[in-house]
Amino acid sequence: MEKYPKIPIYSAEQDRIKQLDWIEKTDAEWMAILTPQEFDVARKKGTEPAFTGKYHDCKRKGIYRCVCCGTNLFRSEVKFDSGTGWPSFSAPMSDLNIRTTTDRSYGMVRVEVLCARCGAHLGHVFDDGPPPMHKRYCMNSASLKFIQTTP
Repeated sequence: MEKYPKIPIYSAEQDRIKQLDWIEKTDAEWMAILTPQEFDVARKKGTEPAFTGKYHDCKRKGIYRCVCCGTNLFRSEVKFDSGTGWPSFSAPMSDLNIRTTTDRSYGMVRVEVLCARCGAHLGHVFDDGPPPMHKRYCMNSASLKFIQTTP
């Protein structure tokens, strides 16, 4: 019997939805494959200081994936400069590839964004983005891995 049901995840490479296994690892297993900053942000819900992440000013064409499991999260075409110091996107690649939950940390109420396949903390989503979606997915560079699609 499976511990977790299969998770529907959109694959940009195959342009279809695939049924994939939930990825569960111990902290020691995550620490073996992530940098200390990636582990702190993605697995322990930390954040990187504004304007310090490697992707906050990235303008290359490509796909942003989960640093932990490689799930496709955002396309560069929906990335915009929000002025906040973190990579910001107007929409995920697919609503299937992320999940959201209420975050009540630090005396605030925010909507946390997580990877749907491994539960990595990615950042938060706000309702002050550009039209027509009016969403700002404010992500941590440390939770993302960029794959360039064109030179």
